[in-house]
Amino acid sequence: MTLFRQIGIIGSGRVAQALALGLAPVSETPALLWGRSPDRARVAARRVSAVAAPTLDHLARACDMIAIAVSDDAVAAVAADLARALPPGSAILVFHVSGRSGTAILAPLQEAGAQTAAIHPAMTFTGDPQAEIGRMTDARFAVTGSSPEAERRARDIVARLGGVSVAISEDRRPLYHAALCHASNHLVTLMAGATHALRQAGADDPAALLAPLVRAALENSLDRGFSALSGPLLRGDDATVEGHLDALARWCPGLLPAYRAMALATLDELGRTEESPLRRALDSTPAVP
Repeated sequence: MTLFRQIGIIGSGRVAQALALGLAPVSETPALLWGRSPDRARVAARRVSAVAAPTLDHLARACDMIAIAVSDDAVAAVAADLARALPPGSAILVFHVSGRSGTAILAPLQEAGAQTAAIHPAMTFTGDPQAEIGRMTDARFAVTGSSPEAERRARDIVARLGGVSVAISEDRRPLYHAALCHASNHLVTLMAGATHALRQAGADDPAALLAPLVRAALENSLDRGFSALSGPLLRGDDATVEGHLDALARWCPGLLPAYRAMALATLDELGRTEESPLRRALDSTPAVP
């Protein structure tokens, strides 16, 4: 069942290509794709059986649904350009896929008559559009609508992609996005720090050493929350942690600030907020200049 006469995608990157392919069944005609680089837009369109739009004006006139799939910092400028290009009285649905922003950033489009929404897929895009369509099934999408009707239509789009909508209010979008970045982006940094330390300790294949431990910790934490915690802080083995600080200061000082911050956060989550020799040691560990 088609929902739109013509869908349009602004952007030519990984997310834009996945959306063009994933939303093709809800459009009567092949998706139109436009990007600031015509060459990149043509290449992207060919990959997903879309059609490269010659101009933004052409896309705006032809489509009754447009997805803005550009970098976070570019959304506002694209929204303003698109609002100027929309035909008068347009009732088009326009959404962006940025995690950090809600619909306020699309205000020029709403003022031009469009219904607006923010639909953020909580997943990583690797550049394989066909595989990403499969991974959208049961993935969570953060949805914010500028009106109840816009939110309803956004939820319908998510359902057509096989995903599950999660309502996030306008003012909580930055908090939502911070949480995702903390869990995923900072995890990569944490792993990099642990890898550096293991190499300093003499391990020739840190990834192989870490893999079963980290995978089990991740699965357990997703299943059981903070009750999955194990290790010296949970056991109250403060001398072990103080030994870690000494070893890091000697062999891997670059990891000290992150280790200290995470250890203090763990103590706080455990409710060990009182002053103690360990907390003083963590607080007083000198930062790397």
